[in-house]
Amino acid sequence: MPTMNMLQAINNALDIAMAEDDKVLCFGEDVGIFGGVFRATSHLQEKYGRTRCFNTPLVEQGILGFANGLAAQGSVPVAEIQFADYIFPAFDQIVNETAKFRYRSGDLFNVGGLTIRAPYGGGISGGLYHSQSPEAYFAHTPGLKIAVPRNPYQAKGLLLAAIRDPDPVLFFEPKRLYRASTGEVPEEDYQLPLGEAEVTREGTDVTVLGWGAQMEVIDRAVELAEKEGISCEVIDLRSILPWDEESVVESVLKTGRLVITHEAPLTGGFAGEIAATVQERCFLYLESPIARVTGLDTPFPLTLEKEYLPDHLKVFEAIRANVAF
Repeated sequence: MPTMNMLQAINNALDIAMAEDDKVLCFGEDVGIFGGVFRATSHLQEKYGRTRCFNTPLVEQGILGFANGLAAQGSVPVAEIQFADYIFPAFDQIVNETAKFRYRSGDLFNVGGLTIRAPYGGGISGGLYHSQSPEAYFAHTPGLKIAVPRNPYQAKGLLLAAIRDPDPVLFFEPKRLYRASTGEVPEEDYQLPLGEAEVTREGTDVTVLGWGAQMEVIDRAVELAEKEGISCEVIDLRSILPWDEESVVESVLKTGRLVITHEAPLTGGFAGEIAATVQERCFLYLESPIARVTGLDTPFPLTLEKEYLPDHLKVFEAIRANVAF
């Protein structure tokens, strides 16, 4: 298998989807001949032409309104929001139109073919307008699906599944891993299931849960914990909506402990939803309070980015405290 970074895997997935189905269209700000600000759509306009890969005006609400209209008429649009932070002008289109299209018509019409790609998260010194993790805002919206890959293999398989899924999917890509994360990726077509978590490491003492870029952080924290004799079970949630409640509960029933980490702020973060569900279903099996290791309840800082982000040392300390409770 060839080795790819995450950007190459995403580009490969888009190439496969566009080659298979001429109804698949890619568009967004600078995605055409320029290939997008991160180059995820490089060479797609050259290969498929300006009618299938093209630039849009710099207006996110317009990008998603246009995407909804295309999807409603049978196209398979893959709309790029240049940074996830820029998605908020399109919030109304996504939560009031995209998510509700099927419901309001009794499935006479829908926009299920729509995929929204958006680079999210910190780690690139991007400051407060280029570093946010907005997944929890959309997890409150029935009718959407949300997926977040952790590496190139996951990115290709989940993106192909998202494009072909009968529901609209928000696909958040951890941009600090775009070139930093590399691995073997099959050249052929494959899909990974949406809505299913993956246990990436089995253990007995504590369950450690995350998604996206935090999975690399978790792996480093778990290595430190293992040196102290703490056996960690690691779960990559992969899908935020729907999230794999059964797999998480099964793990916590085994370990009796849970540490959740994400880059978004603590208050209203998706870790709170997971923690509430787990305590409802696992209350009598818990050996310690569920811990959340997250970003701070402040706007994302530029000069204090390292202090803001939940790094491997913070996660390790939470694991150790959880086991010692």
